Amino acid sequence: MSKKTSNIFVDDGGAGSVPVVFVHALAGNTQQWSAQLSHVRTTRRAVALDLRGHGQSLPPENGDYAIDSMAQDIQMVIDQLGIQRFILVGHSMGGSVAVAYAGAYPQRVAGLLLVDPSGDSTQMPVEEVQQYLGALESEAYSSVVEGYWGQILTGSAETTEAKVMQDLRDTSKATVVGVFKELFKYNPVPAVERYDGPKLSVITPLNETPFSLHKLVSDLPHKMITGTGHWLQLDKPEEFNRTMDDFLTSIGNEL
Repeated sequence: MSKKTSNIFVDDGGAGSVPVVFVHALAGNTQQWSAQLSHVRTTRRAVALDLRGHGQSLPPENGDYAIDSMAQDIQMVIDQLGIQRFILVGHSMGGSVAVAYAGAYPQRVAGLLLVDPSGDSTQMPVEEVQQYLGALESEAYSSVVEGYWGQILTGSAETTEAKVMQDLRDTSKATVVGVFKELFKYNPVPAVERYDGPKLSVITPLNETPFSLHKLVSDLPHKMITGTGHWLQLDKPEEFNRTMDDFLTSIGNEL
């Protein structure tokens, strides 16, 4: 069932075991989880939301795209849906939002599954960050951002590339630039370390950098899926779903 929770669009369905909440990447939407939602809903409730300024959700009037603010959107949604404890899944930038939520509300999160999550961008050279943001804010925005997306789509299926690029073009420049500015300021490590529940990071070879989360957090288990681009849940849905199922099973059904 699709619904609007305040300004946030929510795709909610299924029933059964501990619910799963999905958070998409920058310039993504709930449909990037379609293969996971249909799969999970055979045995339990699954919820996906469009983050502020994405998909069918409205952009914030004050231009606030802070990672912690988007984490508060999760809190608002699950409270309005009456969900007490749930398993949280976040992809890329959505991984940072999921981490921020789990660090702030660890008692609500039964498990944290990160999907090729963003790392600690605060460790990147300042000049490099400023140069990239300057290019994004210029008239060259489209070529710059689509060029970067093209790089992280390397190895993806044509259908994945077509969908992801269209989702990017459907997302406003203000949202993309606003989120990038916040990502470059956000260090997810403290929040990950505050959450001591079950967690797993499922990564691709693109996520092997000094700033990668599994390199910075010693007790963050990780598993690599190869032969895919950054959107592994779209490229290899069956393999990803098996990995997700194993993680869900390991947590059990304790609410």
